[in-house]
Amino acid sequence: MKSTAKKKIFINNMITYCMVIAAWLIMQFMISGGHISSLVKGLLVPFCIYVIMAVSLNLTVGILGELSLGHAGFMCVGAFAGALFSKCMKGSIDPTLSLVIAIFIGAAAAAVFGILIGIPVLRLKGDYLAIVTLAFGEIIKNLVNAIYLGRDSAGFHFSLKDSLSLGLAPDGEVLIKGAQGITGTPQAATFTIGVILVLVTLFIVLNIINSRTGRAIMAIRDNRIAAESVGINITKYKLLAFSVSAALAGVAGVLYAHNLTTLTALPKNFGYNMSIMILVYVVLGGIGNIRGSVIAAVVLYMLPELLRGLSNYRMLIYAVVLILAMLFNSAPQFVVLRERIAQNFRKKEKEAA
Repeated sequence: MKSTAKKKIFINNMITYCMVIAAWLIMQFMISGGHISSLVKGLLVPFCIYVIMAVSLNLTVGILGELSLGHAGFMCVGAFAGALFSKCMKGSIDPTLSLVIAIFIGAAAAAVFGILIGIPVLRLKGDYLAIVTLAFGEIIKNLVNAIYLGRDSAGFHFSLKDSLSLGLAPDGEVLIKGAQGITGTPQAATFTIGVILVLVTLFIVLNIINSRTGRAIMAIRDNRIAAESVGINITKYKLLAFSVSAALAGVAGVLYAHNLTTLTALPKNFGYNMSIMILVYVVLGGIGNIRGSVIAAVVLYMLPELLRGLSNYRMLIYAVVLILAMLFNSAPQFVVLRERIAQNFRKKEKEAA
C-alpha cells in the first residue's frame, strides 16, 4: 500500500512538473516562430511571479490552514532587498549572477520577517490572524515609502526625512528615494529564469507536503488538539510553514523587481489588493491543490489582459468568470458531478488495463 501511495504521489508531482516544462517549451517554440505578440511576451515573467505567489500562499492557507492577507508584504521585502543588492552591485558583477545572489538575499530577508511576524501572529486564529497579517503588509509598504538610503565613499547613509538630509558626498548616490523607490535595477529577469524558479518553488512545496513535516502541518490544520496530544510541536511546524511561504514570496518579489527598471511600493504593487488577488488564485485553484494554484494563477492573470478589447465590459466578464469558477469548485452539485466524472474515468482506465 505504501509503495502504491508513493508511486501515485510521484506520478502526480511529475505531471505538475511536466505541465510547467511543456508550457515553457510551447512558449519558446512560439516565440522563435514569431507567433507571440509583444503584449503576451511582457506577461510571461509576471505569469511566473504570480504562480510562485499562489503556490507559496497555498502552503499557508491550504496546507497550514491559516488565513494570511499579508503575502504582498513579504513580496515587498524580498523585492526591495534583492533590488538594493543588484543596485549596489550594478557594473561590478554579471547581471544574471547578481540576480541569483539577489534571489537568495530576498528569500532570506522575507523569511526573517516571516519568522519575526509569525512568532506573535501565529498564536492568533481565523479573522484575527487575517487582520494582523493585513496590517503587516500595509506597514511594510508605508515603511518602505518613508526610507531614504544613500551611499558614498564614507559608507551608507539613512534618513526618514528626504534625500538632502542624507548628507552625501559629491561621489555619492541615492539608492532608495522614499516613495520614488529604487531606479536603475538591471532587468535581468527572463521567462526561462522565471520557469526555473517556478519549478524550484513546486519542488520545495510538494516535498514539504509529502514529507513527515507536511503530514505534521496538515495534522495541526485538521485538529490542533489531537496533533499536540501526540507530541507534535505546534509552534515549530506552523512557524516553519509560514516562514517558507514568506521566503518563496520574497523570491517572487526579487523576480518582480528585476523585471522593472523602477521599483516603487505602490498600493497596486504591494497593497492589500495584491494579497487578496493572490488569495483568489488560491481559492479558485482549490485550497490545498498546488497544481490548481498554478493553473488558476495563469488563467486568471491572463483573462483581464485578453479582454482588454472589450473595454468597459472587461471587468464585468472577469467577475462573472470568478463567480462561475467558485461555483464549480464549491457548489455541492458540481462537486458530485466532478466525482462522478472522475469515477467513470477511473473505471474506464481499469477496464482498458
